[in-house]
Amino acid sequence: MTRARLLTPTVLAATTLLTVPGCATAEGDPVRPRSAARQDAVDTDDLPERFTRQRLDWSACPAPDSSQGGTDASPSPLPDGEDWECAKMTAPLDYGDPDGDTIEIAMIRARTRAEGDERIGSLIFNFGGPGGSGVTTLPAFGADYADLNSRYDLVSFDPRGVGDSEGVRCLDDQQLDDYFAADANPRNADERREFTDRLREFDHGCDDRAGDLLPHLTTTATARDMDLMREVLGDDRLHYFGISYGTELGGVYAHLFPRRVGRALFDAVVDPTGNTEQGALGQAEGFQLALDNYLDNCTQSDDCPLGTDPDEGERRLKDFLDRLRDEPLDTRDPDKRKLTQSLAWNGVAQSLYSQSFWPYLTQGLDDAMTEDAPDGTVLLALGDSMNGRNPDGSYSTLQSSLTAISCADSSERYTVDDVRARLDQFEEVSPVFGPQMAWGLLNCTYWPVDGQREHPDVRAEGAPKILLIGTTGDPATPFEGTERMKDALGDDVGVELVYEGEGHGAYNGGNECVRDTANAYLLDGDVPEDGKRCED
Repeated sequence: MTRARLLTPTVLAATTLLTVPGCATAEGDPVRPRSAARQDAVDTDDLPERFTRQRLDWSACPAPDSSQGGTDASPSPLPDGEDWECAKMTAPLDYGDPDGDTIEIAMIRARTRAEGDERIGSLIFNFGGPGGSGVTTLPAFGADYADLNSRYDLVSFDPRGVGDSEGVRCLDDQQLDDYFAADANPRNADERREFTDRLREFDHGCDDRAGDLLPHLTTTATARDMDLMREVLGDDRLHYFGISYGTELGGVYAHLFPRRVGRALFDAVVDPTGNTEQGALGQAEGFQLALDNYLDNCTQSDDCPLGTDPDEGERRLKDFLDRLRDEPLDTRDPDKRKLTQSLAWNGVAQSLYSQSFWPYLTQGLDDAMTEDAPDGTVLLALGDSMNGRNPDGSYSTLQSSLTAISCADSSERYTVDDVRARLDQFEEVSPVFGPQMAWGLLNCTYWPVDGQREHPDVRAEGAPKILLIGTTGDPATPFEGTERMKDALGDDVGVELVYEGEGHGAYNGGNECVRDTANAYLLDGDVPEDGKRCED
């Protein structure tokens, strides 16, 4: 499943990374990072023809590599037998210097069989993160979009700095194992020093391995890549399907190119207006709501490992996670890794992205909390999924790319004192998720590149109607962000569709009302009544 940026010290997987102003590091020493590239000097129409008239060399797709979350096989055809094709598009590394260095953007598509007026054009997908590989994700969920393939070429890509588009790798696989397993909630001065030292090591690793690339990984640059993609694919307008962070990317595109927007759907909508503290608090509240809903469901069954009372269930869960700080659990992992508190916490969070994951969470907790030979294998696997760890022990670029893009975007930086002053507030919002999310505000403190802005500009005056789908029980992009995106886009642009249900993202959730409404908009241009509601 796609994920938004979750603001944790080890996993930045959440809506919009924003922070309070400040230039000091967590230890008080000065930071003198480079600046992010502005990427706003040259319009697509003014780029050299070597970019705008390039012909893509589409060919059969290979199996994804480890940077993309690799598998051992090429992507399977769509249900009607349509094969996937892959290519690379050349883009300026810096749109302010189109005669300078270039970057190769990995793309994938499945062509429609529609011809003439029945063919609408290309529908470009971004599945969120930031840091998710579209080249891997689109074919993995291709059957869900088969109806849309009746009139669109389905197209996705690895954004710059992700996967096969020069994906960022900050640490090697063993270092990442140690990094993700380490304590994410320091309790005293010594633990805080260890924690900030790990953040420094991660950020310095990014700089050592990808320093020249880092200033050019902004969402603005990726939005410009999408407009170049539109031009190269031969479309007058960009038809777009964005999920989670992909809605922020879509909003930035609509701001830059409002009159080039075609039919655009934003699902699991990001709040583009808040600062980092507001975003992190909102997300802590969202995950707490999802946890409450899970506990209500679990404790009604006869075999819930957390008991029969939701409040008592939350206390048991918190106590279990607290015990893991000092007593990690054995697992059946071939590398003999143990389940630490941080890995278990990520496993719980991963399970709340979709109601369909709840049985895995129940199984994982039951295995881990039994008195007879407790086993952390299932929770470890869920945590690995959040962290982008492949079954063979390698890591995709997911979390490194996510940090690189987030920190290139956000101009704000926190200190240890900032976090300590806010810990009580975060814990009040969510005893389970609050503290780790508060410490996650330090992710960009030591980053070697200044961020571009406090929050994205998504004003899109002159754009056509954009369909915004918000889910009332979404943990990662809380429902309130849908209304805020609508307001930020401007008058007469955003149209809300409300899904009264659980999970992060509604289109793939199986609700017929959501699917039919979205398809009618994308395939036939039928804009629903603003505020239409679909029930679970």
